[in-house]
Amino acid sequence: MTLIKSISGIRGTIGGAVGEGLTPLDAVKFSAAYGTWLKTHSAKNKVKVVVGRDARISGPMLNQLVIATLQGLGIDVIDLGLSTTPTVEVAVPMEGADGGIILTASHNPKEWNALKLLNHKGEFISAEEGAIVLENAENDHYSFVEVDELGALEENTSYMQKHIDAVLALDGVNVDAIRNANFKVVCDCVNSSGGIFIPALLKALGVDKVVELYCEPTGHFPHNPEPLPENLTAIADKIRSEGADVGFVVDPDVDRLAMVCEDGSMFGEEYTLVAVADYILSQTPGNTVSNLSSTRALRDVTEKHGGSYSASAVGEVNVVDQMKATNAIIGGEGNGGVIYPGLHYGRDALVGIAFFLSHLATSGKSCSELKASYPEYHISKNKIQLTPQIDVDKILLSMKSKYAHLPVNDTDGVKIEFDSEWVHLRKSNTEPIIRIYSESSTIEKANELAERIKKDINDLI
Repeated sequence: MTLIKSISGIRGTIGGAVGEGLTPLDAVKFSAAYGTWLKTHSAKNKVKVVVGRDARISGPMLNQLVIATLQGLGIDVIDLGLSTTPTVEVAVPMEGADGGIILTASHNPKEWNALKLLNHKGEFISAEEGAIVLENAENDHYSFVEVDELGALEENTSYMQKHIDAVLALDGVNVDAIRNANFKVVCDCVNSSGGIFIPALLKALGVDKVVELYCEPTGHFPHNPEPLPENLTAIADKIRSEGADVGFVVDPDVDRLAMVCEDGSMFGEEYTLVAVADYILSQTPGNTVSNLSSTRALRDVTEKHGGSYSASAVGEVNVVDQMKATNAIIGGEGNGGVIYPGLHYGRDALVGIAFFLSHLATSGKSCSELKASYPEYHISKNKIQLTPQIDVDKILLSMKSKYAHLPVNDTDGVKIEFDSEWVHLRKSNTEPIIRIYSESSTIEKANELAERIKKDINDLI
């Protein structure tokens, strides 16, 4: 059993002893801690929270527990039912709510679930705010209301359509071009809530030929739900057998997007943001942001369009902060997360699909030809195990000093820029490990760079 309490939310495996897994009592405790924080920081007499969930088997149980707890605090709840992370993020400000909770463990296997916590803007709460929530939970700092003050419950299933309508209304979403392209599209929604949302979006965009793969929202994931190449063999086969133009894959809460080309080859999660940004910047030049471990291709594309690229620390909250600081018009992460502030500051696969299909339809290229038009980079992900006695921070400082003659970014670990390559070193917060991300023009060169850096680290130990 596992329970991970972080500033952004609470995630864990279902079952086990209290405090060692995401048990019903843990769900109640952290919901109460979050609700108490909201009440403390809201000027309203009556606080309102939007709740939505993915299709995980444990979702209905947690949903009831969370909603009842919030009501017990005197908080009104709007229950979206089966939903997506970006849909809840859109719904919070639309409803004038004070916050939101998304019940999802994102790409984790089915035995996991989590409470993701939002502020009144529909954005993830900050580190400082998360620390208060954790403190409330640790100290049982919450008090429930008397019967006449219990919160009300409203079920609202209209937000799938409202979210889709908002996506279709975005500048640059070209429904006519998509319809005229007569695309055939396969979508793999890993038997979660995307199975309802993505086919509906595709049809609204003018895609008449939609082949649904794993679109029953049962919570029984047919493969590892993280949209990585090794997990996407079924959709690759389906695209080839159906003669489809493109395939879309989302994770269980629909904030990550991966594409598969017409020949069954992977477009690559790293290039989801690159392609969408290329399209957006071709219409409206501006700045972009991704995290330090994301591909250099975004910088190349941004500079091609006359914009400025900057990198943030890893984590969606950090990307959003950097986007606001640089007035970026698009950003995200290399895991298929597209953040378009024209709608909201959160990763949104629906936005990604709408812009990508618009790009594909207006480019006159096939999906594989579009991918080939971008700079070719490959990322290698490695780690080096250290003993608990080793001072990891000291190691990172020494690596920064060793490569001081090169561009070095120490915002989040140490990132070293070479001529056409980079390496990013990050320490684990839970174990004596340095994670090594490296990128080069081929996977072989990226691996070679990682091995060279490993040797440097071993020489310092």
